[in-house]
Amino acid sequence: MAPSATIDALTGALVARFLRTNNYLESLEAFIREADLPVDAGQSSGDDTNNWTIQGLLEEKKAFDHTANFERYGKSNKDTESWSVPAPSKATIVNTPTSSNLLAASVEPWQFPEDDTETPTTASVIVSTGADRQVHLSRTSKNHNFITSFSSISDSPVLAYVSILKGRYILMTNMSGRLTLLHGSRVLDSRKDHSKYAVKIVAYEEQGEVDSSPHFWVATAGWDATVYLYRIDILNGEEAPVIGEPVASIKLKTNPESLAFVRHAYTNELILLVSRRDSTYIYYYQVAPSPKEIGDLNQSENNANRILPTAECHLLGQQNLAPHSNAWIAFSPAHMALSPHDPGLLAVATSSLPHMKVIIVRLLFPSTGSLVAPNVSEDVPVTQASQALEALALQNREDAAILVQANTFAPQTAYSTPQVVWRPDGSGVWVNGDDGVIRGVETKTGKVVATLKNGHEPGCKVRTIWAGYVDVQIEGENTGQEEWVISGGFDKRLILWKV
Repeated sequence: MAPSATIDALTGALVARFLRTNNYLESLEAFIREADLPVDAGQSSGDDTNNWTIQGLLEEKKAFDHTANFERYGKSNKDTESWSVPAPSKATIVNTPTSSNLLAASVEPWQFPEDDTETPTTASVIVSTGADRQVHLSRTSKNHNFITSFSSISDSPVLAYVSILKGRYILMTNMSGRLTLLHGSRVLDSRKDHSKYAVKIVAYEEQGEVDSSPHFWVATAGWDATVYLYRIDILNGEEAPVIGEPVASIKLKTNPESLAFVRHAYTNELILLVSRRDSTYIYYYQVAPSPKEIGDLNQSENNANRILPTAECHLLGQQNLAPHSNAWIAFSPAHMALSPHDPGLLAVATSSLPHMKVIIVRLLFPSTGSLVAPNVSEDVPVTQASQALEALALQNREDAAILVQANTFAPQTAYSTPQVVWRPDGSGVWVNGDDGVIRGVETKTGKVVATLKNGHEPGCKVRTIWAGYVDVQIEGENTGQEEWVISGGFDKRLILWKV
């Protein structure tokens, strides 16, 4: 047997260790000589992480195959588009005036007051927040020039924000649990209802029934195991809006992870989706209070001496993302994102270890009989067998709603913050990771088809990502749309990915 240069060092070490452990000394000597290995090949290094054995590899392969059996990849169908090309892949560093770990970043419309001469009146800007409590704005133009920074609008780092009325107002939440309402650089209102980190904020615009003035439903999630719901009315006059007392709250057993507003597919009722830690369920909560509750709230508002009561949001139903799992807690839906083209399709980034898994699931909107198996008459006596059949029917329905359940191979730990965002055409999703790489997952198949590298430092934590179309100047005064991906990480880099 001639020496082979193709034998991998790890493979040679494994074979040598097997021969050495089983006292095949003559075979070991011949193998070391013919494979051109060092004489101490196969000896234990004292570091258990490097002392792989053939038996250990077989057990690891068996565990991997067992895990792969739970994955589900989509099949080709005409209703789902394949990963569209070209896709963002070129990295550009967006300079910020200060250097700190980035917590949130995106492209948002941002309107400034007309008397603010230092900044443009209205523009789409690149917004980024850092651990140094500052908020930075940069232009979306070719050079991505820095516009301004806000250092005094928040008493702690900003964790989440949302733009309403095309950037006329901005709502922000921070690590101290405070909710702040901005107009440009001006703080219009601020209140602190959460006692700990306010990690998520979402908003939904709704037109008034009496007049044309809109109002916004705003939900915030905090690490005090509470979700607060606010209603902000936008008046047509010159009076600035205020946040006001929360109109409802949701007390959870564990800390909430993600929020999303969605319209009921059949009743058109506004619903708040909530996921929480140590639970594989998505919870459906009623947003609009009942007429009786609205009357009680209005009566309380007219009495200045009474404290405005906060109602409890009604739980309408729940949907299990691991219906047939026999584990106590398999994962948590750490981040949810609704499809830009199908409001009933949800992408979920899970907290599974050691790699993130993505689930593409069809929402099962609750109804009166949503938690009861179909074709079950009230006259039929309830027995243990009938209850088991009902539970199995519900599990099968929840299992059929899962279209894709795939491993993204994005490394993460128990302290990671999984993120998933849709491509604007709905052909795939982007996910972050703790290795400095952003991965693109195809919606049709659930397979990783793209990786964004050479932007963030290898091995760094990518904390936030955003994807969407951005209006840019092409030639002269002509404008067009480009697909962008924005990412920020703990390497203190704000990266813009373009086609």
